[in-house]
Amino acid sequence: MKPLNYAILKYFTKVEEASADDVIKALKPEYGSFKALNKKAVIEALMTAEANGLLAETRFELDGNNELKVFYHAPKDGADTINKYIPD
Repeated sequence: MKPLNYAILKYFTKVEEASADDVIKALKPEYGSFKALNKKAVIEALMTAEANGLLAETRFELDGNNELKVFYHAPKDGADTINKYIPD
C-alpha cells in the first residue's frame, strides 16, 4: 500500500479530472481507515501538488451545499513526473 499522498497523486494519472470529494470517494475502499482521508487534508494535498506543478485547476462549481468544488487534473508533464517517482 502506497502512502496516502502518493495514492492521491497516482489517482490523477488515471482520471481526466477530479475534485477532493472524488478523490475521497475513490480512495475510501483502500484508505478509509486513514485519518488524513478527509476533505481538509485532501484539499491541502491537492493545493500543494498544484503549487509544485504536478496538478492544475480545471474548473470550479458550487455543490448542493453552496460549497466551492475545485477540480484538478494532471497535465502531461505533471503525470510524467508522478509516474516517474511513484510506480504502480
